[in-house]
Amino acid sequence: MNTKTLPFLFIILVSFIMKGQDVTVAELQFSGTKRTKVSFIENLVDVKKGMVLDSVLMNRDMLRLKRLPSISHAYYKVNVLQNETCKVEYIIEENFTLIPFANLFSSSNDNFAFRVGLQEFNSFGRNITLGAFYQYDNYSSFGLSVRAPYLFSNKLGIAINYNDFTTLEPVFFQDDTADYKYSNTGFELLGLYEFNFKNRMELGFSFFTEDYAYVEGATGAGVPLNLNVDKHLFKLIYDYNSLDYFYHYLKGFRSQLNFQYVGSTNTSLPEFLIGFNDFTYFKRVGDRGNWANRLRLGLASNVDSPFAPFTVDNNLNIRGVGNTIDRGTGMIVLNTEYRQTFIDKNKFVLQGNIFVDGGTWRNPAGGFDDLWKSENIRIYPGVGLRFMHKRIFNAIFRIDYGYGITKDGDNGIVFGIGQYF
Repeated sequence: MNTKTLPFLFIILVSFIMKGQDVTVAELQFSGTKRTKVSFIENLVDVKKGMVLDSVLMNRDMLRLKRLPSISHAYYKVNVLQNETCKVEYIIEENFTLIPFANLFSSSNDNFAFRVGLQEFNSFGRNITLGAFYQYDNYSSFGLSVRAPYLFSNKLGIAINYNDFTTLEPVFFQDDTADYKYSNTGFELLGLYEFNFKNRMELGFSFFTEDYAYVEGATGAGVPLNLNVDKHLFKLIYDYNSLDYFYHYLKGFRSQLNFQYVGSTNTSLPEFLIGFNDFTYFKRVGDRGNWANRLRLGLASNVDSPFAPFTVDNNLNIRGVGNTIDRGTGMIVLNTEYRQTFIDKNKFVLQGNIFVDGGTWRNPAGGFDDLWKSENIRIYPGVGLRFMHKRIFNAIFRIDYGYGITKDGDNGIVFGIGQYF
């Protein structure tokens, strides 16, 4: 018999014995925690002292823990004791979670722009995220956020956001473009609820004010030069997550639905519905490869307005295309990339990727046939690099270069923090 199979057969034998005799968890121990509160983890996991040992629950606990920002990896050990009891040990490898970040990019008029900020993803040892950012994109902006998904229980939490956001925004109409100083100031409150291990929901509202002030460019009849509109928004997010994590490698499927109703006090920026769904699929390829895919489907009220909600943008959907080059009321976007790890040390990872980003948009007040017209389709293949730290949450610096192969294609470099999707 091949000696490499002996450990596997032993595990199978122990599992068989345990199932047959209903081994009880006499002790549940957590090791490796430094900043994360043990009481928080005890409340989160399904396995409890006094329960019958269940490998399905333990494996699910491992996945749940690895999804937390404060934990980079987790695994367990089982020590069989006397009288059909056992000791279960959850071993946790923590992330460093006080993360500064900086993004450098070009504004819509090709001026230099940047965003800097600081986030703590494990405040008070309970995986509460506190964040703040400052952005300069022709104008200054800032934002504050609190996200506590397990504030009230192991299923119920809350998120609060405040943004004072100003930028130079291109507006498209009659084959022309105008630049507006765009400001969005508002407050958002969301309730967070986890139905079970794979399904969760966010539900809430926000009140905000949008202000458009004409700067330069084309003008048109019926297109106001200045707008100041109070708005309200109701939001529903439904997340189905069956992803499995091994450090920076992912496998599995995830679906995220975002549905919003936006009410307005001005007919120039009328009320509308908007919804989009991100379907993501990841597959491990060998020991160091990862195939990643995202399909985004979006649809909004088909209002004939230059302020359509879906944009074609470097930082959102098509790498290399430029910052906010077009708008629409419907979209289909597919991003696919292969990620190959070149260096994988104890803390540092160097990863390369090749990708193809493709998408199409429905013009404001247009028909669904717009989605198949060549002038609305963009396809951008490209290559990129990822520099990662395995013990710092989301410490992934990415750089991508995309090159357009469709009509009037552009090319460009995109920098960012975290994977593109």
